[in-house]
Amino acid sequence: MRLVIKFEPEKGCLKLPINYNHILQGAILRSLKKGLADWVHDKGYEFNGRKFKLYTFSRLFSRDKKVDKLSKTITFCGQVMFKVSSVEVEILESLASYLVKEGAIVLGGTKCIFNSIEVERPILPDGKPVLIKALSPITVYRTLYTTDGRKKTYYFTPFENEFEELVFDNLKRKARAYYRDREIPELSGYIKPYRVENRNLIVTKFKGTIIKAWSGIYELHLPEPWFMLAYNAGLGSKNSQGFGMIDVVRRRKGEGNQPESS
Repeated sequence: MRLVIKFEPEKGCLKLPINYNHILQGAILRSLKKGLADWVHDKGYEFNGRKFKLYTFSRLFSRDKKVDKLSKTITFCGQVMFKVSSVEVEILESLASYLVKEGAIVLGGTKCIFNSIEVERPILPDGKPVLIKALSPITVYRTLYTTDGRKKTYYFTPFENEFEELVFDNLKRKARAYYRDREIPELSGYIKPYRVENRNLIVTKFKGTIIKAWSGIYELHLPEPWFMLAYNAGLGSKNSQGFGMIDVVRRRKGEGNQPESS
């Protein structure tokens, strides 16, 4: 399940640091009722000592957006939109209830007036490959060790075989945490870049940690219920930090292979 949230900055424009994921994440968590927020932040779904929040969110979108590389800020003017998705309906219901009741959300010290909230129509997978667009970039990595014993994080690109391997390994762990002992079909399928270029590499920071991730359009083939888990909880790692939210892409009629976001 997912929500489409639209708002406008009270004073016309919203200025944030370029690396604003932690600000949006904090606003979402503060909007949840106390007990639920604590559960999401501290526990979530567990498997083999790993905790999975199983929610994710997109970047902020606006028709009037300006990036200032010198000050490392991004300014959104007019209406701004973002999406939130989760396997846990209660998370989305709590967020929606807060927004309707309060009528506003605060981002980076700026009050933003809530305009509308929409429950997005669920995707009905048919088992065939689909094109997906990364609404927030996808990241997967391994922690390696240098010859002198120091830890080093290596982020994989969509053009390396390990990218698919790690995306699917992560999805398997999420499934074990969420479905527990329920029987689910074996994971099969693939993810491969469809329209991904060097410019789709996003190098960002989350609370001081450098993260490399990839936007772009991919071809994804997953059986149900694996597809819905990826669609609602996100692909790859660090989903609750605003990475790996995907949307299904639809082709325009009469325009060959030109994709259009649904």
